[in-house]
Amino acid sequence: MKWNLRLAAAQRDIWKASQLQAMLADAGLVISAGKMSHLWSSQPVTIRLEDLQIICTVLGCTPNELLVLEDLPLPAPRPAEAAPLRAVAGEAPIQRRHVGRSKPPV
Repeated sequence: MKWNLRLAAAQRDIWKASQLQAMLADAGLVISAGKMSHLWSSQPVTIRLEDLQIICTVLGCTPNELLVLEDLPLPAPRPAEAAPLRAVAGEAPIQRRHVGRSKPPV
């Protein structure tokens, strides 16, 4: 996913993070300068749905304009004739049935 807040804001003649921060505060979303700088200049790891809704309302856009799906390269498929898997430590252990009570730990 790609975060396009700056592009969405620029399309609406909002060129500074402080402008958007003031508009968001007027709409009821108070964001610190540090968090606003992070939202403006980089991709957030998480964002609350309520915050996303207010940002979309202020900008007059949809989440699809802020979050754009990017094509990621898929891993190459494994060849069909791969070598059979082998046990790393030899054969699997055999469970033997014990008769009676087990001994207490030492």
